[in-house]
Amino acid sequence: MVVVERAREAYASGRTRSLEFRRHQLMQLRKMYTDNSNTLLKALVSDLRKPMQEAMAMEVNEVLQDTTYILNRLDKWVKRQAVSSPIPFDKSYIYSEPYGVVLVMGSWNYPLHITMIPFAGALAAGNVVIIKPSEVSPATSSVLAKLIPQYLDEECYQVVCGGVSETTQLLQQRFDYIFYTGSTAVGKIVRDAANRFLTPTTLELGGKSPCYIDHTVDMDLAVRRVLWGKLINLGQTCIAPDYVLCSEDVQEQFVKKAKAALHEWYGDDPQKSPDLARIVSERHVKRLESYLECGTVAVGGRCDRSDLWVEPTLLVDVAKDSAIMQEEIFGPILPFINVKTHAEAIAFINKRSERPLALYVFSREEEVMEAFVQQVSCGGITLNDTIFHFGNKELPFGGVGGSGMGSYHGRYTFDTFTHKKACLARTYNPIIEKVLRARFPPYTEGKMKVMTSHRDRGEGRGLLHHLALLTTHLLALALGALLYYHLYMD
Repeated sequence: MVVVERAREAYASGRTRSLEFRRHQLMQLRKMYTDNSNTLLKALVSDLRKPMQEAMAMEVNEVLQDTTYILNRLDKWVKRQAVSSPIPFDKSYIYSEPYGVVLVMGSWNYPLHITMIPFAGALAAGNVVIIKPSEVSPATSSVLAKLIPQYLDEECYQVVCGGVSETTQLLQQRFDYIFYTGSTAVGKIVRDAANRFLTPTTLELGGKSPCYIDHTVDMDLAVRRVLWGKLINLGQTCIAPDYVLCSEDVQEQFVKKAKAALHEWYGDDPQKSPDLARIVSERHVKRLESYLECGTVAVGGRCDRSDLWVEPTLLVDVAKDSAIMQEEIFGPILPFINVKTHAEAIAFINKRSERPLALYVFSREEEVMEAFVQQVSCGGITLNDTIFHFGNKELPFGGVGGSGMGSYHGRYTFDTFTHKKACLARTYNPIIEKVLRARFPPYTEGKMKVMTSHRDRGEGRGLLHHLALLTTHLLALALGALLYYHLYMD
């Protein structure tokens, strides 16, 4: 495939390894965002009718801030990391080496954010990158394909648009790293293709992210925080709260307060509100419509296929084995499952076949929050709010098991796209070599005792460490004697 061959040639030239080159490209990337923020916003609105504030705060501003974050820290990240050596006078360090030619496959629900944040990290790490944006968000994909070659090195950073055919052709090629965000079904296809060449892969998938609420919370605030996390992008967010676990009493309070909050936010007719996005396709509207039969609609429930609209909906009386509880909802429908205790909620989550990408716990009880942290395996957790762990660049973001593998964000993105090369430089110190001659044949019992005498006693406390100290003291003594001779004997 020509695009991959071109990328291989660009990486072989060696120019992406230069720190100056990387910094320049990152500054150009930041300039691309600032120069074209309105163009990007229009594309995002066109693809999903995203509210302008969501498109700006969660897409354009996020990629801009991420690029600045990397630029402010890249000099430190690329430095060789010195580590201790078991043998005195040796030098050991970790060298962050780019993988080479990287494929970044974006998703349609956040087509700028989810595509360009891993791209920036791969660029910063010194890789050549091929971007495959989602064909389901054609406006944003088209803008990226147009702008990237205008601002960045067009041989090192290429965009491939298209659908299944183009994606299939790409996955038949050999890459040095693949980063994919999207559905579990396609994620398995990507992993199978990567396995052909033993290509390391990050999969950012999804799943059903539970939300537990107990009676101790500030219910007004808890309701608003849960609804906000659920309704961003009209529920088409991989870490949106997927279902609520709570008692019947908490459920009753939640429904009552949710009605008031939704009316305050979106008025009498939410469909006319400019602050709600749209479902990506009519097929997905039909899928979400079918879920309304899985329980009793307590709030909302209206759909309009012609407008790609599903109203924010709360669903109660939901059976644990119903269709809505089998797959990630990916829409503005929030089902409730009743439990009596947090222990019952934990047991329910842990009995499910896949581990969630995100977990949300609302409680004032430290013991309750700690129980979820320790006992539930998940990608990440926010306590007493939703989504926020995703926005902290100091935290890794990624799934576990069926919700994904690998992580990124901030330094973790850079680390994802670098091979940590172990490097050790020996010396020709005669004293050290005298001891280490025991490694050479012919082997004897005495040599074996020397080679097995080292015991780890904590950092800097081994036998060879003491030998190094002795050598240092002897050298200091010799230098002192020499200095004394020159001062008093000449």
